[in-house]
Amino acid sequence: MMEGVAMLRQLIGQLQEVLELYGSPPPAAVPSNYFLHFQPRPQQHLLRCCFFNLDGSSLEGGCYNLSMTAGKSENLKMMEPGKPPPTKRSRKERNRGKATAMTSSSGSMEETIWKEFPEDLFEVVIARLPIETFFRFRSVCQKWNSLLTSQSFSYQCTQVEQAQPWFYTITHENVNTGAMYDPLAKKWHHPTVPALPTKLIVLPVASAGGLVCFLDIGHRSFYICNPLTRSFKELPARSVKVWSRVAVGMTLNGRCADSGYKIIWVGCLGEYEVYDSTKNRWSRPGRMPSNIKLPLSLNFRSQAVAVDRTLYFMRSDPEGLVSYNMDTGIWKQFLIPGPPHLSDHTLAECGGRIMLVGLLTKNAATCVCIWELQKMTLLWKEVDRMPNIWCLEFYGKHVRMTCLGNKGLLMLSLRSRQMNRLVSYDLSSKEWLKVPGCVLPRGRKKQWIACGTAFHPCLTALA
Repeated sequence: MMEGVAMLRQLIGQLQEVLELYGSPPPAAVPSNYFLHFQPRPQQHLLRCCFFNLDGSSLEGGCYNLSMTAGKSENLKMMEPGKPPPTKRSRKERNRGKATAMTSSSGSMEETIWKEFPEDLFEVVIARLPIETFFRFRSVCQKWNSLLTSQSFSYQCTQVEQAQPWFYTITHENVNTGAMYDPLAKKWHHPTVPALPTKLIVLPVASAGGLVCFLDIGHRSFYICNPLTRSFKELPARSVKVWSRVAVGMTLNGRCADSGYKIIWVGCLGEYEVYDSTKNRWSRPGRMPSNIKLPLSLNFRSQAVAVDRTLYFMRSDPEGLVSYNMDTGIWKQFLIPGPPHLSDHTLAECGGRIMLVGLLTKNAATCVCIWELQKMTLLWKEVDRMPNIWCLEFYGKHVRMTCLGNKGLLMLSLRSRQMNRLVSYDLSSKEWLKVPGCVLPRGRKKQWIACGTAFHPCLTALA
């Protein structure tokens, strides 16, 4: 019996040492009529013990649970007899205590941890942050702001999976002020591009690698801009003066804008030019082959889509597609009849597939439909439609549609005299979502979207 008491005294002494080691002040002495209580937690080894009075008297207080957790000294409690065990604190109270502890030790964390944090890991982490945080992290310090011109940071950005496309749009009320929509955060941003001419109407017509290509309404000049960083460039004058409407396409020379980009404009009569950013000049690679029927009758409401290094333009007479390969300079024509009762249609692309989106109108019913081009038959196959409950809103109304982006994620502007709706559609997941209205900062009125283009946001793309 005496040996058991001695072992128990030794155990209590060890427990007191643990309390002192972890900063919990133990009582001056442990009375014999005290007992130990350990709060049980999940995945702990539970030991059912009967504690005797240290004076060797009879059993007092019955049996109690003893749970041991390695390294968790806060589980150890000293309790007086007759008092109930402490109630379990709520999660909010526990989190409040943790936050207080972290706040009090923030100074030591900066010195001991962040001071020794490898600098190259900052670029790895920042490159993987949501694009929206870019508007805040530039103001943290001058070093973070200079990351945009760092080659190592640019490399880290290329290792990250391409972000979901954003949309750069122009509104009817502010033709010289753009509005960007982030579909992930479902927020509108209102950037300013000071270098764009304010006396001209400049429209976004194409994009690639985080850069947006603008064309003034008089077709006199082209501009390249990164809307996130305001990197801006006016392209040299074209050698051919064309005052008719032109279709514009844009591709990258490599995986990112650092390797350069090319832009092509095509006119109705088959005239075209190609701009190479590595040479900073326009060129006329050759003439269109005789098998391509002129005039092209291009659908200028539809932007060109790029699959690898080949651009596809939609034509309306005859119906079909015209393609141009940026590497080989070869033109091709594909005669593809369009679906019946189709209007306001435009091309789109998703994972190398060529898609078609348009309004299908019959009698008084109107619906937005999606088709995919079948490679074997060169025919359009319907793959999805807007939910019927949404289409009922268009019944009996003269609806017009504008597609503001065609890179895997579409933004559709649907408007009539009575309504103005913005809808997004994910070509891969076939998900339809309503887009919140575009309202200027400190404004109340929703802006009417006139035109736009989709672009993949990139922090390091330079014009």
